[in-house]
Amino acid sequence: MRILLVGAGGVGSAVVPIAARRDFFDHIVVADYDRSRAEAVVSKQVGASKRVGASEQVPPSGPGRGPGWRGASARPVEDRFSAIGLDAADQAAVEAALREHRCDVLFNAVDPRFDMPLFRAALAAGADYLDMAMSLSRPHPSRPYELPGVKLGDEQFAMSRRWEAEGRLALVGMGVEPGLADVFARYAADHLFESIDEIGIRDGANLVVRGPDGQEAFAPTFSIWTTIEECLNPPVVWEDGGWHTTEPFSEPEVFDFPEGIGPVECVNVEHEEVLLVPRWVKARRVTFKYGLGAEFIEVLRTLHKLGLDSTEPVRIKGVEVSPRDVVAASLPDPATLGDRMRGKTCAGTWIRGTGKDGRPREVYLYHVVDNEWSMREYGAQAVVWQTAVHPVVALELLARGTWSGRGVLGPEAFDPVPFLDLLGEYGSPWGMREEGAAAA
Repeated sequence: MRILLVGAGGVGSAVVPIAARRDFFDHIVVADYDRSRAEAVVSKQVGASKRVGASEQVPPSGPGRGPGWRGASARPVEDRFSAIGLDAADQAAVEAALREHRCDVLFNAVDPRFDMPLFRAALAAGADYLDMAMSLSRPHPSRPYELPGVKLGDEQFAMSRRWEAEGRLALVGMGVEPGLADVFARYAADHLFESIDEIGIRDGANLVVRGPDGQEAFAPTFSIWTTIEECLNPPVVWEDGGWHTTEPFSEPEVFDFPEGIGPVECVNVEHEEVLLVPRWVKARRVTFKYGLGAEFIEVLRTLHKLGLDSTEPVRIKGVEVSPRDVVAASLPDPATLGDRMRGKTCAGTWIRGTGKDGRPREVYLYHVVDNEWSMREYGAQAVVWQTAVHPVVALELLARGTWSGRGVLGPEAFDPVPFLDLLGEYGSPWGMREEGAAAA
């Protein structure tokens, strides 16, 4: 398998050291608009490989952690990775790169605003495709907090027959959320429940970022561009066979996260799982709630009030730039925050319904990453590492032939057991907690 990895930011830079410990691929071309950034990611991995020879590799450590690498490739790291400059918005250039480098898969690791040119380029060049989000939504023009307009992924799913006709696969929403959370939903439906009343994706953390003065700082741990998009758009809820929308930050609830994270207030946010899960998993209700915290919510509301969340360019001293891009450029790059972060992040899926034994059941399937562990073992902060590991696992399953398919598919379309087993082999196992009466 030859992979074109588009994007050398936080997640893309974490993909490389994860993939470097695996032997399922022949070559990864790391591409970025800023070629020097792509080159730096590759150089860093080559340097790390030279410092620690294949025979001396130290497997990831920690309670319940597996080795994380599967027989290091006999070829040097410098032969398995290369770097190029590439504009993700230039479909023709992306097609040319896929053909020139003979890539089988386009791995999209950039903001979802670039999904469609990359998605179309992969199809045109005869490559498979994987992303960690989906094509962007557009609110309903007159009733945005009641009805969905263009939903997340609508543009991609509209092209599914073309992908099927070409015999190619587009695996969409294959990160952590969406991604692993969707795998959890399918696993619960297949193995834990006879019928499901509600599936709720719940994301929370106790991560703290310190500034140079040692005080807690406001520094988002994931792309602020994407965070603004998903948090300020009308959240979507699946209920009784259809989708409807609500106001941002609606239905607050306190969710108790595992492994010492504890109670975090979570609110409704627009997210891909709500649009993916009901396509393959039968449930009366599906929601996504994010543990943002009061300060983050207030910042987002202020950005919206001032129009700084807008993606429409404004002209400033002869230069056109979107306000949201200015906000993103003004904040620290999430990939650089690891040394200043402490704590854990948790992604998971809460399911309530009737268990296989006919009795009421409620469980939370989850995946926790400790920032200290991810920094020590991979040099990547917890949030971007957690996002990066799951698409790499999926690509390995595709390379092995364990997962296969045609058309535009979400993670729910595949057998979840091989994925969850392989995730443990990568050194980052998942967990399950019984909730409610079953936990007593």
